[in-house]
Amino acid sequence: MFIRTESFQQFIRSYPIVTTILALQFGLWLLFALPIPLIQLGHDHLVGFNYGVAAGEWWRLITPVFLHGSLTHILFNSMSLFLFAPALEHLLGKVRFLIIYLGAGFIGNLGTYWVEPLEYVHVGASGAIFGLFGVYLYLVLFKPHMMDRGNSQVILTILAVSVIMTFVNSNINIMAHLFGLIGGMLLAPLTLVFHSKKRRY
Repeated sequence: MFIRTESFQQFIRSYPIVTTILALQFGLWLLFALPIPLIQLGHDHLVGFNYGVAAGEWWRLITPVFLHGSLTHILFNSMSLFLFAPALEHLLGKVRFLIIYLGAGFIGNLGTYWVEPLEYVHVGASGAIFGLFGVYLYLVLFKPHMMDRGNSQVILTILAVSVIMTFVNSNINIMAHLFGLIGGMLLAPLTLVFHSKKRRY
């Protein structure tokens, strides 16, 4: 479930939404790494900035999901997506997966807006990724027939470590992680309600 054995072409063909997200965030990271004032101005209008949201710039609740602050940041989040997102795209389908991903990212950024001060600035896909973990947690707790015990233990272990690291590491948007996780759990039953009970991972 979480071991990738596909070739590059197979991965693109099997998981087009995950592939598009990965390509988009790497493309944006490379673009905004260019030291060009106009490009940097564009970046500043896309980052999560609570004061901007309060001023009516609501796109800042979504656009930070595709932006990253450093090479380490984007590599870590991209590896998480590469490992854990494909199974959910396969399970949910392209549209429902995208709803979960963007919805959890939005909820994570909305939680950041509610809790953090107006001057708070943030970027990163972590809230959306925690939303994916929220879906897995929902499956483990409420739909155990859809995941085998081994994969359930993997999810619970990784989630526990991720939550601990959220509070241990510095420069982490804690609210995006927590609200993203909650958002994934809330959206999970809405996207799984019509799903076949026979599929198992």
